[in-house]
Amino acid sequence: MTDDDAGVIRSVGEGDAPGTPDAGSDDHVITPGFVDAHLHLPQFDSIGQDSMPLLEWLNTVIFPAEIRWADGAYARSMTRRVATTLLSHGTTTVAAYATAHAEGTQSALHALAEAGIGGAVGQVLMDQHAPFELCFPVDEQIREAKLLDAFARGLDAFPRLEFSLNPRFAISCSPALLRACGQLAADLSANRERPVMIQTHLSETLDECDLAVRLHSGPGLMTPADYASIYDRNGLLTPRTLLAHCVHLSASERSLIRAAGSVIAHCPTANTFLQSGTMPRRDLVRAGVPLALGSDIAGGPEISMPRVARAMIDAAKVISGPAAARDVHDDPRLPSPARAWWQITGGNAEATGFVHAGRLAPGLSADLVLVRPELHSQWLTRGDPLGTLLYSWDERWIAGVMALGRWRYLRA
Repeated sequence: MTDDDAGVIRSVGEGDAPGTPDAGSDDHVITPGFVDAHLHLPQFDSIGQDSMPLLEWLNTVIFPAEIRWADGAYARSMTRRVATTLLSHGTTTVAAYATAHAEGTQSALHALAEAGIGGAVGQVLMDQHAPFELCFPVDEQIREAKLLDAFARGLDAFPRLEFSLNPRFAISCSPALLRACGQLAADLSANRERPVMIQTHLSETLDECDLAVRLHSGPGLMTPADYASIYDRNGLLTPRTLLAHCVHLSASERSLIRAAGSVIAHCPTANTFLQSGTMPRRDLVRAGVPLALGSDIAGGPEISMPRVARAMIDAAKVISGPAAARDVHDDPRLPSPARAWWQITGGNAEATGFVHAGRLAPGLSADLVLVRPELHSQWLTRGDPLGTLLYSWDERWIAGVMALGRWRYLRA
């Protein structure tokens, strides 16, 4: 049962008592709404633009798409369309990037909130190594970020959506911008119950790593020990920092991230699509680094989080080696289907600090996906029913999606 005014779960039960609501039938499965820990809202129309390494892909495909968000009306219209797409795939909570445009970011925040989607959205902060239409003076960006944070906090009717600070990555951010961003993060986090979220990218490709270190070295700058140190020395590694990719980390970088309590958003479909490499999940788990899982639209071509979860297992299999060397039940090298399902629901919610999401429990947001699997009737009695569900997954099985206690998507 849900509290219709608050959009939260009041109680959880079988639903067969008189006067209690019910959905579906014995053929349906109810799962918490999916949580996507890394995606780019303006990139949904750029899915599938292939055959380019990361930096070339950004310049050729992504930056032109993001320039269009200078028009706030266009940004709102696109975000509404993206929200419909996300909900139809079962995603109800996101950690997202908008663009460098304050008006477009505000439009995106409002459109997602209207759709009942929770999580965090940030204006992309950047002032170098990108088209001039996307680069703005540091003072202007910091001023706009403060205003956007105030706007998001003023959305009283939509308490699940927050503003985040999103310095794109060290290549597109000057030392001055990273310093200012770190100071703003500290200022915004002061006297709050929890710190502001920071989203950025780290060590997706080897070329990126080399260029980032070169750009943040030189006269007046201490040469960073590594890529992660660039963020650390600017106060950007915090317990609410979400670092996308982290494919090429050194042992010292893993230790630095673990000590800061920052979270890595693993994006396996994007790493494969852009041929960035395979993230060594095993090493990160063993190092005690918290992990989340993201689609990274449009670097990743999959919108569906169950498919991204399956890709996480596939990537781990590539790293782990022959089957005889692993134990699917007790080895961080290879997550089980049950672990994968937890990752895209409660696991991602826990890692990102979106405590309202990811579980079906009293007091949490009434976000759920009603699924009717077209499987043989005996699938639930098999040894690993979640494995069957994950590897057979079809978005056409989604009968309905509820967010904040309202049905936002119903399959015709």
